[in-house]
Amino acid sequence: MQRKAYVPGVAALLAALLTGCTGGSGATGDATDSKPGDVGTTAVAARPGKYRTLPEPCRQLDKGTLDKMLPGIKQLPEGEQRDKAYEGAATVTYDTDRRVGCRWKDDGADATHRLLVDFERVVSYDNTVSDDTEAGQVFTSKRTDAHLPEPVPTDTASPTASDSPSAGADKDAGNGSEKAGKKSGKTDDRASDDPSSSPSDDSAPGADLQPRALEGLADEAFLDDQLTASASAGGHRTVTVVFRTSNVIVTVEYEQQPGPAAKVPDSKEMQDRAQELAQKLAGTLGG
Repeated sequence: MQRKAYVPGVAALLAALLTGCTGGSGATGDATDSKPGDVGTTAVAARPGKYRTLPEPCRQLDKGTLDKMLPGIKQLPEGEQRDKAYEGAATVTYDTDRRVGCRWKDDGADATHRLLVDFERVVSYDNTVSDDTEAGQVFTSKRTDAHLPEPVPTDTASPTASDSPSAGADKDAGNGSEKAGKKSGKTDDRASDDPSSSPSDDSAPGADLQPRALEGLADEAFLDDQLTASASAGGHRTVTVVFRTSNVIVTVEYEQQPGPAAKVPDSKEMQDRAQELAQKLAGTLGG
């Protein structure tokens, strides 16, 4: 009888010891070996981005928008050639879930226009960083690379070297690099060295047309405006609008290359068209 009473006591003691060891091992494993997405992990995963897919870029622009931005298309003969110009050409990408784009081009009598629309969906591979936060960092990098000039308060603004026509000419003689033009925001001054270009007011945009951050477009946005001098024409202008809505970054790149007898591309007109298109795309995305 004593032996039967002793065995259950030993079994109970062993069971208690085994239970304690199992519990301690599980707690240690959760603290050191947990992986993102595991059930029961103590870390809270960052929220995924709003967008899981991207739109078909070549189908985002209607004919009315293309006619305004690429007027040379309507000069093409009706039929297959014009239809192909409206369709655009998809850009080459290796992962259409992450990046897609489309290009259009016209060859008008007075100028050649090019248009690019690019969609980039940003995904964070860090479980503690949300897709939106990662996209914000990518957008900031793009804005930094654009070398936007610092905004100057209008009430305290004073003439600077970049605002002076003579200083602009000196700058052109000493430094024609693209980076310098981006920082000064006065790349239009370089076109004054070209005899075929006319130094009119519309070739030198005012302070309100300089490269700048944009308000009221998606979560954040900026605009860049660059003019490259040309020996045979008034200048090649490129207006770029980049905006971010959640974890998607959209780029609109609008170019105009005038013919030999054409004047410098109008900055305000091109900026207005690029911003109008960007607003439409943001609305399509729901940004």
